[in-house]
Amino acid sequence: MVVGELVQEKELVIIGGGPGGYTAAIRAAQLGRQVTLIEKDELGGICLNHGCIPSKVYTHAAKEISKLSHLQDIGIGFEQAGPAIQLNTLIAYKNRVTNQLKNGVAALCKANKIEVVKGVATFLSDDRIGVEAGHDFQTFQFKQAIIAAGGTPVAPKGVTPDDERIILSHKIFSLQDVPKHLVVLGGDVIALELAMTFRAFGAEVSILLEKGTDFPFDATITKELKRLCKKKKIVLQTDCEFKVVEATEDAVHVHFTNKLGEDSTILGSHFYTTGDISVNATELGIDRLGIERTAAGRVKINEQLQTNISPIYAIGDLTPGPTLAVKAIKQGKVAAEIITGGKSEVDLSLLPTVVHTIPPISTAGLTEAEAKELGYTVNVSQFPLGSNGYASIVGQKEGFVKIVADEATDLILGVHIIGEGAVELSGMTTIALELVARDEDFTFPHYAHPSVNESILEAVEGLVGRAIHMAPKKDLVRTK
Repeated sequence: MVVGELVQEKELVIIGGGPGGYTAAIRAAQLGRQVTLIEKDELGGICLNHGCIPSKVYTHAAKEISKLSHLQDIGIGFEQAGPAIQLNTLIAYKNRVTNQLKNGVAALCKANKIEVVKGVATFLSDDRIGVEAGHDFQTFQFKQAIIAAGGTPVAPKGVTPDDERIILSHKIFSLQDVPKHLVVLGGDVIALELAMTFRAFGAEVSILLEKGTDFPFDATITKELKRLCKKKKIVLQTDCEFKVVEATEDAVHVHFTNKLGEDSTILGSHFYTTGDISVNATELGIDRLGIERTAAGRVKINEQLQTNISPIYAIGDLTPGPTLAVKAIKQGKVAAEIITGGKSEVDLSLLPTVVHTIPPISTAGLTEAEAKELGYTVNVSQFPLGSNGYASIVGQKEGFVKIVADEATDLILGVHIIGEGAVELSGMTTIALELVARDEDFTFPHYAHPSVNESILEAVEGLVGRAIHMAPKKDLVRTK
């Protein structure tokens, strides 16, 4: 390492070029700051290059495969007997998409006059950063800095990844062949997406849910998911205790204790787990610098996203809260706006969750159980997509829209959707919850017909027994 003699002065330094980091850089540049963005690998980070975007390429392919039987129903014929996924072609497509998006981020940085520096950043003091790139070493003195370095997946006890049969996180998108039998540990969002995706690709799939864990949704969504897993012939092992997974030349042996307390083994071809997230903090030197962390290892921040060293801010996966790109993106914008004198803020209480399963899921706000725990007198309505005209047209009748409301005030507390259009509808529902919507705020506007949007309207009207395409509740006597 050759240490340079010059210290370069910078206004704002951002460490990490993932969705949070590059968003913060662009917003700060829009607001007049001179920005230096440091990225040790590729712009777009794990999300664009290995995680969010590649995973959605795969779920998109799985969704299209799932539509083929409906296409035959409406008269579109196929010469071959059935669909067959070609992973090499899908991987090539994934690479084209990620490269196009990555080049787009680079072009936006250039257009906003953001200086992009390639290398590994380390804090030298509370106002200096060293950046190492091979034999080159640069020193930057900054006025303010944003840490957006993200996290790294860590395998749970009993799992030793080999990237071939025992796979951790995004490494699964490098497989050249569809697994014969994929065993998935955990019911998190990514695990669920991959389980359904590879089932659509033709793999046998088993999911292990350990004691005290379940799918992370409203109980009604979870119940529907389990029904769909059974329908898709995805084997669920619930209330089990995972022990260890061992790989041989052509198989994996997954050892666990089942819900009856018996020792069991699943013989599969591949094993997958998302793992936990460990923040990328060691090489940054934040502990040596004295930046405080939580008991879970995340970087402590205040309401303005500042660490205990006030010129240094932190956003994204290395801060408390869900490890979601939508969180990092919002925090990136807000940090940049606060740094440039704005009064922006972040509120994660209505952070939406979307899952690209088949069918997709979106949730926002309180679940029914959470609302009851908080003391609300809960009113619930659930409208089946099988009663929606457009869902019938496109042959996607699985699922429902569930509304959780406060009986006393008619305030909408939560919206939970599983079915066609769930991801797109999440924008409408999140905005409505942010605006403290009541039932009349949903029922007054016009809804396009036919559209899946009408399911939101009918679910809300169902709160008072007025849904047109749903049988009335026998015990509901309201004249509102």
